[in-house]
Amino acid sequence: MILQGGFNTYGIPLGVISLESFFPKPEGHIKYAASFDFPVLYHTVRGATVDRLIRERDPALLAPFIDAARQLEREGVRAITGSCGFLALHQMRIADAVSVPVFMSSLLQVPLVSRMLGSHKKVGVVVANSEALSPDHLRGAGIADEPIAIAGMQLQPQFADVILHGKRNDLDMDVFSAELGGVVERLLADTPDIGALVLECTDLSHFAPELHRRFGLPVFDLTSLTRMIAATVQRTRA
Repeated sequence: MILQGGFNTYGIPLGVISLESFFPKPEGHIKYAASFDFPVLYHTVRGATVDRLIRERDPALLAPFIDAARQLEREGVRAITGSCGFLALHQMRIADAVSVPVFMSSLLQVPLVSRMLGSHKKVGVVVANSEALSPDHLRGAGIADEPIAIAGMQLQPQFADVILHGKRNDLDMDVFSAELGGVVERLLADTPDIGALVLECTDLSHFAPELHRRFGLPVFDLTSLTRMIAATVQRTRA
C-alpha cells in the first residue's frame, strides 16, 4: 500500500474559521473541541470580533477569512466551517476559494429541514441578532425563499452584553437558558405552525437538548451539521 502525502497533518476531518472572542464556550459549542468525537483544527482570525462581523458587516474581514480557509486546507482538513452563523454572508466566496466542502452557517440546513416538514409547517430560526440579519445573509445560505420565522437574541441583556458586545467574559448559564427559552417560547406563540428549530448562533448549541425536551421539536444547529459533514468527508462505516 502506498500512502500519498502533500499535507502537514492528517486525520482531521474538520477545520473551523474562528472569530476572536473570549467568553465561555460550553459543551456543544463549535469552539468546545470536546463536543466532537473526531479531531478539529481551529484557525483564529485575529481582530475578527462578533461585532465586526454581525453589526458592522466589515468587508475587510473577507480576505482574512479566505486566507484562513486556504490555510486550513493546506493543513489537510477535509471540510471547513466557521464559528458564527453570520458567516453565511461569505459562504460562496469562501467555498470558491478552496477545493474542500465549506459550510459556514447552520442556516444551510434550512432547506433540508423545510422539505422534511412539508408545505404546512415553517422552520423557526433563532439568530444572534435578527435586526442585523439581512437578505444578503439569507441569499448566502440559499434560504431567501424558504418558509421561515425568525427570532433574535439581541434584546436579551446578558446575551447582548457578553456575546454581542463583549463587555465581559462571564456567563450565568441559568440566565442564558431563561433568555433563550423566553425567545423561543414567544416565537412559537407568534408562529404556532413551526415544525422544527434551527439555531443560527453557535452560542446557543449547548441548549439544543434542553430546547428539544421543553418544546418537543427537532432542533438543528451547527454542531449537528458538523457531525453529519464529518461522517461524510471521512467515511469509515457503510
